[in-house]
Amino acid sequence: MNEKLNRRNFLGKAALGAAAVTIIPRHVMGGKGFVAANDRINLGFIGTGKQGGILLNYFADNCKDLVPVAACDVYKTKLDRFVEQAKTSLAKNGHATARMQAYEEYRDLLANPDVDAVVIATPDHWHAQMAVDAAKAGKDIYCEKPMALTVAEGRAMVEATRKYKRVFQTGNMQRSWRNFRHAVELVRNGYIGEIKEINVSVGDPVIQCNLPSQKAPEALNWDLWVGPSLYRDFHAELAPPVEVDVYPNWRNYRNFGGGMVTDWGAHMFDIAQWAMGMDESGPVEFIPPEKPAKRGLKMVYENGVVVNHVDWGDFNAVQFIGTEGKVEISRSFLRTFPIAKLAEQALKETDERVYYSDNHYQDWVKAMRTREKPISDVETGHRTASMCNLANISYELQRPLSWDPKKEEFKNDQFANLMRTRPFRGQWDFTDF
Repeated sequence: MNEKLNRRNFLGKAALGAAAVTIIPRHVMGGKGFVAANDRINLGFIGTGKQGGILLNYFADNCKDLVPVAACDVYKTKLDRFVEQAKTSLAKNGHATARMQAYEEYRDLLANPDVDAVVIATPDHWHAQMAVDAAKAGKDIYCEKPMALTVAEGRAMVEATRKYKRVFQTGNMQRSWRNFRHAVELVRNGYIGEIKEINVSVGDPVIQCNLPSQKAPEALNWDLWVGPSLYRDFHAELAPPVEVDVYPNWRNYRNFGGGMVTDWGAHMFDIAQWAMGMDESGPVEFIPPEKPAKRGLKMVYENGVVVNHVDWGDFNAVQFIGTEGKVEISRSFLRTFPIAKLAEQALKETDERVYYSDNHYQDWVKAMRTREKPISDVETGHRTASMCNLANISYELQRPLSWDPKKEEFKNDQFANLMRTRPFRGQWDFTDF
């Protein structure tokens, strides 16, 4: 592996610029109307594929004071396209004179003192290493979901974020959508009685990657794409060319993603966790179905609520079953039974309310300015990702598992505990901070 990628060589240089990137609100620097020199927040994008381009547009449309100044990707054709897209975005928002820096290696981007915060939109197997390095370099972080590929990586991301006092927003943007928030508040306030069961419909668990080897394109640094994961040869399904406008299928394969259980589960199990008030906890028992079933896992919480991974009738959706009714929620509907009008009516003034955000991207900006936690803070993202990763472990081991959410370890199962992390290669070490 390239000597430039050695973690310890990098971190010493990156730390030199860390003190220069703190974002200072206007009111700290002067009187009314004063605009601090660093009031503009400069963004670096790590990962410039399909999702990176989507996020660039979201931030450009919703946060005019966020300025893309750097981008990184190991696939040059995607990086080049992104840079041109960013120039258009800069011009539209009146920042046409801002300089856009392009990098192949993300650590070079992190060493750029002009970058205040980073958006991580890479495959999942890179999230932990990049987020820990970004925190070490003094950057605030927006990281796509699922936040981490393993429990150990997620915990390291939390600890690094806290140690370096960074603001971290996970891309669980459904928490900033009205219908999901309303569904959660209906459940929390007992509008359907006591919750007994939650059905979550998402796709399959992770599988081993058995794709045949192909020759990697010249524009792609495949060794760096694989990065900290165990090496395997290129296949276009893992990293499709820029002309193919799809979400790549790396997300289905072990060591790169966690299957749809983590990919869509990070959205839908997240809503179940939120509704139960379990953002800093998780299930205590995992009861898998018999092989070869890809559905049917039961996840039991200490309060007795059971979350089922099951196709209950609608796809990528959540069904809350209470003693007095049901709430069903997806991106396309909010349904309540037996009182349909609950889906639209306002809550009572005395009802419990959850964190209010109606724009996930502006919420991150607000948190960066106030130095407070955003709606999907790193601990929240970690707990949701952990639930999904533990589900994959349960499906693979095919035996009931007892989990301690405080210690984040399985009870009396040494082999299962080994699966809280994964093997790495080369100089990568996400725990070195």
